[in-house]
Amino acid sequence: MLIADILRRKGSNVVTISSNATVSELVASLTEHKIGALIVVEDGQPVGIASERDVVRRLHRTGPQVLELPVSELMSAPLVSCGPQEKLDDVAAAMTDRRIRHMPVLAEDELAGIVTIGDVVAARIAELEQTRGQLESYITRG
Repeated sequence: MLIADILRRKGSNVVTISSNATVSELVASLTEHKIGALIVVEDGQPVGIASERDVVRRLHRTGPQVLELPVSELMSAPLVSCGPQEKLDDVAAAMTDRRIRHMPVLAEDELAGIVTIGDVVAARIAELEQTRGQLESYITRG
């Protein structure tokens, strides 16, 4: 299975935020969209990612004034991404190795979507169920 297969199923909509937006605006957008991370953009180009985890860690170090900082001060950069033609297993391994939950998908340096760890798990479960069904069919036909 390819990343493009996941994007065909889930769509390519990605919520972004400007690098000079405040962390308070980031938190509001995360809450509004019920998501865990936003892609940070500068001049329309993805430059990083900011997640709930980034906010919590910075809040612990800095205190409530973190809400006034620009997103660029807490985002994770450089952006770790994948392409639509990459294999799901390779992306899953990279996400596990790097301990990341959100992987932006870039096609020719343009944001084409985002894959979450939940998407990876759902795709793997679907593959396993398909294989199970094939095995059961093979066994029952004898």
